[in-house]
Amino acid sequence: MDICFIGGGNMASALIGGLLKRGFATAHIRVVEINPDNCALLHNEYGVRASAELDEGVKHSDCVVLAVKPQQLHDLSLQLAPLLSGQLIISIAAGVRAPDLVRWTGSENVVRAMPNTPALIRSGITGLYASPAVSASHRQDAQTIMASVGSTLWLDTESMMDAVTAVSGSGPAYVFYFIEAMQQAAIELGFTPQDARRLVLDTFIGATKLAENSNEDVGVLRARVTSKNGTTERAILNMEGNQVNQLIVKAIQAAAARSAEMGIEMGKKS
Repeated sequence: MDICFIGGGNMASALIGGLLKRGFATAHIRVVEINPDNCALLHNEYGVRASAELDEGVKHSDCVVLAVKPQQLHDLSLQLAPLLSGQLIISIAAGVRAPDLVRWTGSENVVRAMPNTPALIRSGITGLYASPAVSASHRQDAQTIMASVGSTLWLDTESMMDAVTAVSGSGPAYVFYFIEAMQQAAIELGFTPQDARRLVLDTFIGATKLAENSNEDVGVLRARVTSKNGTTERAILNMEGNQVNQLIVKAIQAAAARSAEMGIEMGKKS
């Protein structure tokens, strides 16, 4: 499979690195990137061909990965349309719906993918949705590419991409936000910033590993730490009294609603 990445930013770089780790040859990967400095960086780091030549990159590829900002996707799709001849198209742009990509590119071979930033260290998760016309072999190609940076989850309906965007796509920011708050609390309790960071990060890493390696619900794991009349119970009761759980749920629902709004806004372009 010859793959052309359009856009050479962080996510494209992560996918290229992941594919090469899995044994893909550099000769089968091209990058179309308008920034010459980025082209040089990609070539020097990965040995792949990188240039601003859209025609060459697309025409010699079996799969085109659209790794540009959502706001750039409409104009790029119109440029792609006359160059396409059955290639699989994978879009990793948030909010832009598959029917709009089909309309703009003139191709029904569209798969939407929503990875998250842990993909940069090959620990991400990607939600995937394929347009109805996408073949089983093309679905497998999309799976192969996105699995190079972590796990994957296929969706039966495209509307669930808004939920994936809200939960896992934006999710790392929520985790970082909570880490920031815990670090602040640790510093205010007397720790140095360095020790606060170590305490909080190792707690998150350890708790995540514990949850991952347990067959029990996280609520059960939480309850085991929460002794009656103990310190953890006091903290949890404080959070519940301030409706922290409900506020987190509402925040994620707001993110999903914004993703849906973005799809409507982008889809208005002809």
